[in-house]
Amino acid sequence: MRVLGVDPGFGRVGYGVLDRRGGGLSPVVYGLIQTDQSLTAPERLRQIHESVTRLMKEHSPDCLATERLIFAANRKTAFAVARGLGVVLLAGAEAGLPWTEYTPAEVKMTVTGSGSADKQQVQFMVTRLLGLAAPPKSADASDALAVAICHAHCERVRSL
Repeated sequence: MRVLGVDPGFGRVGYGVLDRRGGGLSPVVYGLIQTDQSLTAPERLRQIHESVTRLMKEHSPDCLATERLIFAANRKTAFAVARGLGVVLLAGAEAGLPWTEYTPAEVKMTVTGSGSADKQQVQFMVTRLLGLAAPPKSADASDALAVAICHAHCERVRSL
């Protein structure tokens, strides 16, 4: 199974593609989509959509997994991130990919064993679980890989 994990955003969208073969996980590609702040919101959303669509065409994932958006205070940020998630989901729907979302606590619990782990702990475990030579440079890419790991493990358990 090939999983595309996405850490949704507007200015920065983390992505990570990994393969699950049996119990093993191997990274395919991961990184960051950054939108140009000088562009209008619709143009930035188009950048996200085009980038995610290109990733899907290049790497042929079997499914899409994202982190559920949870915002307590900043509505402006929440709306922008939700718009970014919307175009990611549109790209997934256009590609015919099944979509699953996980809460931040579910992702952290699966990857680190603690639902309240901090970003450094998540990044450390992502690096370790995937056998990376160095941690991803972007916390957003690390979070996207963590979402993909969470989905790969949850799907493996469901298939038992």
